Amino acid sequence: MEQEVPVVIHSSDETEPQTPDSYQIPEQVRELGATVSDAISSFMESEQYEQLKKSVEKMKTYIREKPVPAMLYTLGAGTVLGFLLKRRR
Repeated sequence: MEQEVPVVIHSSDETEPQTPDSYQIPEQVRELGATVSDAISSFMESEQYEQLKKSVEKMKTYIREKPVPAMLYTLGAGTVLGFLLKRRR
């Protein structure tokens, strides 16, 4: 079974799409990226990051062992946050 495929011929006065190599990243964005990268690296090497990882592990263990109280705490916190944000409007 044969089908006709419509062919669109573009005129030559259109500009060619830019390739990723032709994009220029502004210097300020590069500096910002480097600064953020350095900040993240230093945080991941800090004692606070290790404490955060331990806290997350404790939280996961608590949720696995006691899912109902964890869900009720989450529901309560969400309700309180919802009321606080609703009043600000």
